Amino acid sequence: MLNSITDGLLCCLMGKTTNAVGPLDSVESSNGYSFMEVKPGRILRVRHSAPPRLAPEGAEEPQPPRGTVHCKRRITVYRNGQLVIENLGDAVRSEILHCHSSSAEPNSTVELELSDVAGQAPAPGATGTPGCATREAAAAPGKRRKRKPKKVITIDCKKQITSCKGTHSDVVLFFIHGVGGSLDIWKEQLDFFAKLDYEVVAPDLAGHGCSSAPQIAAAYTFYALAEDMRAVFKRYAKKRNILIGHSYGVSFCTFLAHEYPDLVHKVIMINGGGPTALEPSLCSIFNMPTCVLHCLSPCLAWSFLKAGFARQGAKEKQLLKEGNAFNVSSFVLRAMMSGQYWPEGDEVYHAELAVPVLLVHGMHDKFVPVEEDQRMAEILLIAFLKVIDEGSHMVMMECPETVNTLLHEFVLWEPETPAGDGQGEKK
Repeated sequence: MLNSITDGLLCCLMGKTTNAVGPLDSVESSNGYSFMEVKPGRILRVRHSAPPRLAPEGAEEPQPPRGTVHCKRRITVYRNGQLVIENLGDAVRSEILHCHSSSAEPNSTVELELSDVAGQAPAPGATGTPGCATREAAAAPGKRRKRKPKKVITIDCKKQITSCKGTHSDVVLFFIHGVGGSLDIWKEQLDFFAKLDYEVVAPDLAGHGCSSAPQIAAAYTFYALAEDMRAVFKRYAKKRNILIGHSYGVSFCTFLAHEYPDLVHKVIMINGGGPTALEPSLCSIFNMPTCVLHCLSPCLAWSFLKAGFARQGAKEKQLLKEGNAFNVSSFVLRAMMSGQYWPEGDEVYHAELAVPVLLVHGMHDKFVPVEEDQRMAEILLIAFLKVIDEGSHMVMMECPETVNTLLHEFVLWEPETPAGDGQGEKK
């Protein structure tokens, strides 16, 4: 604590910002770590593990008819901010909703405000589906006059959702961490899937882990970081790519899934929050001067430990240390929090995704309420929601076996094509 205060005073007096993050001396190593220059002078550490393959085994199991679903929905945005989503495709929607709701119908209409449910919902009603809450009381249903929509978006495509095995050479798993983390928080997941012969990729965000840390705030905006992730994705992507994100990292997974719908096969969102546009808070402790934040860094680290873990014992402290979590400079932390501006990532943006999504939530998470992930499950076309009772925000570190099992089951999952339904076989 004393060292932190001393460094903070020197920061104030000399105008220098301390930076504990920098690239390693070596460019490559034998344990799967490498460095990738996404832009001149902007270098990211990446862990890439690919099993040796004698032949392209994925091509040996062609299964065109299996797992094909018709993704069709109409998204209508009205001038008063109301959002109406009509699901018109195959029964995969009812199968997904069944995971967290007792019943739902394949062809249904969900009527929402841009931030809340506003009107009707399919039987069994708005109270029968988690995550649907109305901020403003809806008026009693009466005669509805014809309204002219502001925008109508139609999603009409066929997706082949297949089981992805470690023996398939066209499958790559990408892991993206959030603010204050590093690729090391994924250690248990990376080791687990590498042992199953999956190809895995996990980068350190700029300013985190062992990636370079530019001393300019513009280097940490959402758009700058998203372009970094785009470069990593384009470098390692294959035919079927699965994106796994945690917290802020979920936003980058959503961005990539929206940008590359034909390459992103599945998405896993861990404690990612609701489908709302990003906007930095004006009244936040992270708006304080960098030197003040540096003095407060021990308190911030303790607050993160209390809010990020269901228990705060020696084991959790060791996990934070081993995962190199919340070990970024005060400048980077401040710039990351103030750079979370992404107005495009609203509910309409998320509703347009036609990729299957697994939502994993730690019940004791004090950063992301479970209602936000329930809201996300309602907006997405194809979504599972799994809640882990023993976990919190860092659930993949607290409950690695449970998380690994959920992730692996979803990676292997493929929907059943209804018997006698020829839709899945049409090209």
